[in-house]
Amino acid sequence: MGRLIAIDGLDGSGKHTQFSLIADALEARGVRVKRLEFPVYDSEGSALVRLYLGGGLGSSPDDTNAYAASIFFAADRYVSFVTDWRDDARDPDTLLLADRYATANAIHQLSKLPRDEWDGFLAWQAELEYGKLTLPSPDLVLFLEVPPEVSYEMAKSRSAETGRRRDIHELDRDYISRSHEAGVYAAEKLGWATVHCAPGGVMRTREDIFAECMARVDALLDTN
Repeated sequence: MGRLIAIDGLDGSGKHTQFSLIADALEARGVRVKRLEFPVYDSEGSALVRLYLGGGLGSSPDDTNAYAASIFFAADRYVSFVTDWRDDARDPDTLLLADRYATANAIHQLSKLPRDEWDGFLAWQAELEYGKLTLPSPDLVLFLEVPPEVSYEMAKSRSAETGRRRDIHELDRDYISRSHEAGVYAAEKLGWATVHCAPGGVMRTREDIFAECMARVDALLDTN
């Protein structure tokens, strides 16, 4: 089986930037990298994800319960796995690099539940995606941690710059705050590698964050 590295965090945390920098660096070394980005918006497998994020099931993230929304995102990953990268996952010489993964449900959907249900949800989600759907589990998760207020402002700025409409996750300040709390909890519970990207509310440079991320990646590769 190939190794899988997932990059996750709140919206505006710089996931795609670090995803691209890491992939480019590894490919420059001659590593065979399969780049994965979720959700796969141009796939039919993401139809329910698009309906949900676009507000078709309610204007608030909480209008769709954690388990239903998780199944939407899991289905998108499963369709992508079967139609695109299942063979890559079986190739020991290929490194899978994912911009978001099943880990995103442990941030964005976990936050909808009472705290005393969090462990049960994490166990259910792992069994669903890695057990029932047979998606590979990550060998390393880079959790790009940013304070919720930074996430909100970064997503707002990105929308203004690109013209892309913010989804229901990005528009809800309270939801972002709860998702941050859930992400920090999941990272500690599941052993993710936390990269603090904005200590004191000030974003580090992308080069500085990249250096820390690559150190984590190199540590993984050096043990295999």
